Amino acid sequence: MIIKTIVIIAFFLIIISLGSALFHLVRHRSAEQSEKTVKALTIRISISIALFVFIFLAFATGVFQPHGIGTQMHNPKTETLK
Repeated sequence: MIIKTIVIIAFFLIIISLGSALFHLVRHRSAEQSEKTVKALTIRISISIALFVFIFLAFATGVFQPHGIGTQMHNPKTETLK
């Protein structure tokens, strides 16, 4: 449950950062505001990379177990009869 919460919070932070960049891009046209746009997009990319690394490490250590189509495809018990 904690992993799901962390992922949801990260997604919200990514969306907020993207919205901030859009606001600075559309609302203001000065060089200072362009720097704020770049900073907001850099933060979004950093959060996205950190989220990807977190999910990868959680999967690699076994803390996060995938469940869905991918696991059913590789499960030998679900092979169809020929």
